[in-house]
Amino acid sequence: MDETVLEIKNLSKSFAKNKVLDGISLTVKKGSVLGLMGENGAGKSTMMKCLFGIYSKDEGQISLLSKPVDFRNPKEALEHGVAMVHQELNQCLDRTVTDNLFLGRYPTRFGVVDEARMLKKSLSLFSSLNINVNPKTIMRTMSVSQRQMVEIAKAVSYDAKIIVLDEPTSSLTEREVYKLFTIVKDLRKQGVSFVYISHKMDEIFQICDEVAVLRDGKMILTSPIDDTDMNKLISAMVGRSLDKRYPDVDNTPGEDFLEVRNLTTKFEPVLEDISFTVKKGEIFGLYGLVGAGRSELLESLFGVRTIASGELIVGGRKLRFKNSRDAMDHGFAMVTEERKLNGMFGKDTIQFNITITNLPSYKTGGVLSNRKMWDAAEREAKTMKVKYVSVDELITALSGGNQQKVIIGKWLERQPEVFLMDEPTRGIDVGAKYEIYQLIIRMAKEGKTIIVVSSEMPEILGITNRIAVMSNRRLAGIVDTNDTDQEALLRLSSKYL
Repeated sequence: MDETVLEIKNLSKSFAKNKVLDGISLTVKKGSVLGLMGENGAGKSTMMKCLFGIYSKDEGQISLLSKPVDFRNPKEALEHGVAMVHQELNQCLDRTVTDNLFLGRYPTRFGVVDEARMLKKSLSLFSSLNINVNPKTIMRTMSVSQRQMVEIAKAVSYDAKIIVLDEPTSSLTEREVYKLFTIVKDLRKQGVSFVYISHKMDEIFQICDEVAVLRDGKMILTSPIDDTDMNKLISAMVGRSLDKRYPDVDNTPGEDFLEVRNLTTKFEPVLEDISFTVKKGEIFGLYGLVGAGRSELLESLFGVRTIASGELIVGGRKLRFKNSRDAMDHGFAMVTEERKLNGMFGKDTIQFNITITNLPSYKTGGVLSNRKMWDAAEREAKTMKVKYVSVDELITALSGGNQQKVIIGKWLERQPEVFLMDEPTRGIDVGAKYEIYQLIIRMAKEGKTIIVVSSEMPEILGITNRIAVMSNRRLAGIVDTNDTDQEALLRLSSKYL
């Protein structure tokens, strides 16, 4: 058990004058789970990219099973038994599960891809992990959680000695988290080691043997999990103690502002007969299991999903949006669940991503003013406390949490009346989460109407005024946050199952 699988010594990495990693050292033992924590921008992703050969390190040494390694690319890392399941899933969505499992290593027979062998191996793999997935399913038709399970199975199929899980539970229900932890524990017994990157404190204490905390590119803390506590971890991450996980929800909702009457959608998955009212200046939560229809409801309100019947009434006016542009023109904004897929332009700059939704505001004499766009980007980046070098750098150069801050800043530029937020703190560290909670409450106090989806029950209970619970694409009930608890939410979420 004490055999060292991975050892990182004095690892350093700089981009221009910005030192992202400063003499990092880390050890992962065989059959153990190391929790890796740190605020967004602390250096976690950079360290992993140096391990996987995406970045070349400036200094230091990486050893695998006591042998120095210097992988040139992720393929080489995989072939040596080092795998990673990314938070932002990079998959061929129009191909089958089996195709994604064997991408780049198709087995052949007489020079032809051996489909039967692939299917047999896929079924055997999923059976060994007790994962219920049909290998012939097209990836695009699967939920985020199912696709994530496929990535974990793929990592296992490489006979990985060490698997890095990056925010693996960000889109999973409690039942699916339990399933994931069961898989991790079973593999750990077989000698597989894990680096578990997460911002969820409860999970770190539940699944990890040791924990390491990065801050500003330096290793601040490494400790057996039994020798630390939540306050020590938070203090190590943010450099100060965080007395409360959630700020006071001290907004005062006003009159009824947004009403949904008997909403039913046209295409699968169909939402059925949804009705609720949200007040001006209210934080209205949407909770439910994955697949309950929460995201589909937000998409319907934002004009992305076709409404078959029912009414949307905003400020006393009946509205029917033809598309998202129509919704935006009527004061709606939406932060999507999967920022990489449909929340940002990954090949463009911070400035482009912040200003793209509000271009007419930056014109001078009918021509776009780069100065106005630059100033707007700087303003929102600073308001959102984004860690960046320059607004003309690519948004993909930022950590996941800082990307999310840019996306929220993009919508703030439009000063929306209704803010739809689908998992707005997904993959964001505890300090940045608190800042976004404060922002949500501040917007509500300014009179914005906010509907927020969250899979985290403590979060939905910590930042809302009322909560609507979805079950099997129907509304199971609406509760006042102060008068409910986790048990009541779970009971409602299984009402129509």
